[in-house]
Order: sequence, then structure tokens, then C-alpha cells
Amino acid sequence: MAEQRFDYVVVGGGSAGAAVAVRLSEDPSVTVALIEAGPSDVGDDAILQLTRWPALLESGYDWDYLVEPQEHGNSFMRHARAKVLGGCSSHNSCIAFWPPAEDLDEWAADWGCTGWESEKTLPLVRGLENNDQPGDRHGHDGPVRIRNIAPEDPAGVAILEACAQAGIPTVQFNDGTVVKGAGFFQTNALDNGVRSSSSVSYLHPVMDTRANLSVLTGRWAKKLVIDDSKRCTGVQVLNPDLVRTDTIHADREVIVSAGAIDSPKLLMLSGIGPAAHLREVGVDVLVDSPGVGSHLQDHPEGVIQWDARKPMVTESLQWWEIGIFTNTVEGLDRPDLMFHFGNTPFDMHTVRQGYPTSENAFCLTPNVTKARSRGTVRLRSRDFRDKPRVDPRYFSDPYDMDIMTYGIKLAREIVAQPAMAEWAGMELFPGDAVRTDDEIADYITRTHNTVYHPTGSVPMGSPDDPGAPLDPQLRVKGVRGLRVADASIMPNIVAVNPNITTMMIGEKCAEMIRSDQ
Repeated sequence: MAEQRFDYVVVGGGSAGAAVAVRLSEDPSVTVALIEAGPSDVGDDAILQLTRWPALLESGYDWDYLVEPQEHGNSFMRHARAKVLGGCSSHNSCIAFWPPAEDLDEWAADWGCTGWESEKTLPLVRGLENNDQPGDRHGHDGPVRIRNIAPEDPAGVAILEACAQAGIPTVQFNDGTVVKGAGFFQTNALDNGVRSSSSVSYLHPVMDTRANLSVLTGRWAKKLVIDDSKRCTGVQVLNPDLVRTDTIHADREVIVSAGAIDSPKLLMLSGIGPAAHLREVGVDVLVDSPGVGSHLQDHPEGVIQWDARKPMVTESLQWWEIGIFTNTVEGLDRPDLMFHFGNTPFDMHTVRQGYPTSENAFCLTPNVTKARSRGTVRLRSRDFRDKPRVDPRYFSDPYDMDIMTYGIKLAREIVAQPAMAEWAGMELFPGDAVRTDDEIADYITRTHNTVYHPTGSVPMGSPDDPGAPLDPQLRVKGVRGLRVADASIMPNIVAVNPNITTMMIGEKCAEMIRSDQ
């Protein structure tokens, strides 16, 4: 078994992992290895050209995790997780949101995550961005290009007018915390349509010139190496030949950044997780950590679609260019309902249920910003090659269905406004016959999707919280020299698309590691 040695080993070259590795390697006195199971994205237009992102779903760049049968949701669901350098920032639609300050302050106040208050974390967002919006609130020198989507889609312009007619004002996103309003998204994309992923933004500028940073693609992490003193000293990886196993040693720390599904999987394969479950699959228990894989969260997403009376656009930056936020009840400090507007058909889960479709259509997709259902990630076996059992337990909390049902009805109200009269043809699904809350809920149960935002499966919390596998410094409790940094660490899901938050988590992790030295 070949061995390599570095000061820091980062497992997973995704949204957070790339940031961690690049920031740590800014110190020329240390060596950093970034391990990624998938290939490089360099020169690969299938990855780099943002407009092509829908073709990545269920492709060779996708781990494509099927969900377990759902008692209250769509059992045909699958979670796209990227298998490529840049992770899901190389795979998603690059909708770029600052994390709401209220969410970050809640992490600190309600879960004991001291140091994650908005006053301490939002400066990291400012530092990572190069935003086209003027003013001191935004950063203009960071690695990640964030810019407004131009309002060139006439149907999109009409939907914003309809929202205003329905009482939802047009707003500029990322101009403060998320509020009730609708607007064209900001996106992390370059002016030439190349995605400003964590790979493009952090790694591409330095990976061929920074001698102390080794980017090792095609290495699939099998198991963390933990010695008898419960110190993590490295990681075993399957080589690109799919035969040999190498050990990548870490003299200082290992940072697991494999994402909200694969980070808990790797911890459990290494003996860190719920003891009864580990014994069930034949894994020796190193640390009984019940919270590993036990608090999976997501943004469930419904869909309502109309045939378009006029031709829809045939070119778009990423096909989902507009967001709508609103409250279902008064007095909330953050919207509890969000829509994405699609200027493209979206019949992924409706055709199999017999609903009509169209190639010239538009849709609204209501989703629950602060979903309360909690799911699990569990091992299928002790074999690292087996896909984990992903059970989001969609709509196990009735609150989530209440929000989604409200969303379908509000979508109809928006599209019924005068501004959409020349666009809106027949409602294709769920259709005019589906009117009552029970009928809408049945439709949602059978046809809903996800916004692909799994989070919270290895949450941080106060040092004395037995349900939190991580402390606020992202250190794995019970093991020295091991941290987790990705979307899995969120104690509660943010109310927006979480990719920029995840990059910030990488920045925060690197900052904390440097301060500990």
C-alpha cells in the first residue's frame, strides 16, 4: 500500500473543500492534499458551461443517490450529488445567496454554535465574493464572481409584474437579508457563462503553480485512519486503477468535506456514528455518536406548470432565473415559502403519473425554506462501494405539506394576474380539477422533487450537546485531528439556496484551523 504524507488532508474537492484547501495552502510552510473521488473539471465544458447543467443530473458526474421508500413523499426521488472537482458547485444552477443573518444568529443562539454569529461569518461571505453590486456591503475582490442575471426573459419580466400585482414587490437579492419579494437571481457565474464554482474560483488559479497544494482526483475515500489514541492520522483511498489502496497521511489534521451524504457515510465506515447501527452492519464502534447521519434536512419542492401561449426563450443562462419569497403567515422574520420560476418544462415526476406536458411551458416550484422534517443517512453495508441509504422522510412533519399546499394555491393566484394573461395557457399539472387541500397534498406527495439541498447530517452544536457530532470549531467529538466542513454541519438549514453558505463554511473552517496553530 503506497503512502503519501501532508500536513493537512482535505477529503472532498467540493464547495467547501476547495476553499479549505486553497486557504490553508496560502501558508507556504504547510503542505495540503485535496482528495476528490471524481475527475477534474479543467477544460470540461460539460461541467464549466452553466447553461448545460441539467444534463449533469443522472450522468457520470453524479453519484445519483436514490431515496428510500417514502411514507409521505415521492419514492421515485433521487439526490444528485456531484462526482467532480468543485462538487455540487460544479453541478448545480449556481443560484447565489448570502446566508440570512437570522439563520446564522440562530445557529449561535439556539444550538450553541459560538463564533458563527452573523457579525463573525458574513464578513467571510464578503471576502469570498466579487459581486457586481456596488457598495461596501459587498466584496469586490474575492475569488467567487457573483452577478445579477440580466432581465432578458420576457416571461420572467411578466412573472415579476404579476407578483407585484399580487402584492409581492420586486427586490434586489443579496441587498440585505432575505425578505418578502421577487427578482432575478444573482448567480455565481463569469460573464462568459462559465460557472464560478469553488473549483473555478479557488483551485484553477493556483493548482498548477502552488507547490504545496496537491490536488488528487480519482481517489475515492474508503476509510479514515484513526490510531489507538483516537487521533485521525489520514485516510485510505482507492486509486484510479480501482484496485490499489493508498494511505494519505495527515501530520496535523484531516478535514472531511465530502458533502451531506458522503461525509456521514465516511464517518460511519470509520466507526464514528450511532453504535447500534454500526454494529448492525458489522462496523467496529470507535465513537458512539448518535447524531451522525441522523438530522438530514432538505428543501422539498413541488411544481405547477402551464402551457405557454407565446414562445418561451430557447437560450438561458441556467433556466431558473427568478426567485419569489413570501410568508404564509404574518410576523415571520424570514419568508417560509420560496418559489423558483422555470422558463423551461419541468415534468420529471409528473409524466409517470399521467399528467400532460409540453415543450413550450413555464412553471413555478414552491419549496419550504425552513422544512421541519428530518431524515437519515445510513450505511447499506460495511462496503464503501455500496451507496448509502438516504431517507429524507419528506413531509413526515405536516408543517412542510401545509407550506407547500399554500404555495400551489399562491402560484395560481400569481399566474392569474393580468401581467400573465398573454403567457398562461392551460394548467398542465396539477390541473384545474385539483382544488382542495387534500387533493393538492395528494398531488404533491406523488410528484414532488427536491431542490437538491441536503444539509445537517453531521451537525455542529455546543461542546456538551450529545446530539451534535461536532463542536463549533467543526471538530469531531471523541477524535482528535479530525473536522468536518461542508453543508452537513448546519444545525438548521438556511432559508435560501445554500451553496454560498457552504463555501463560507469552508472559509470559516480554514480560519479556525489557522487560529489554532
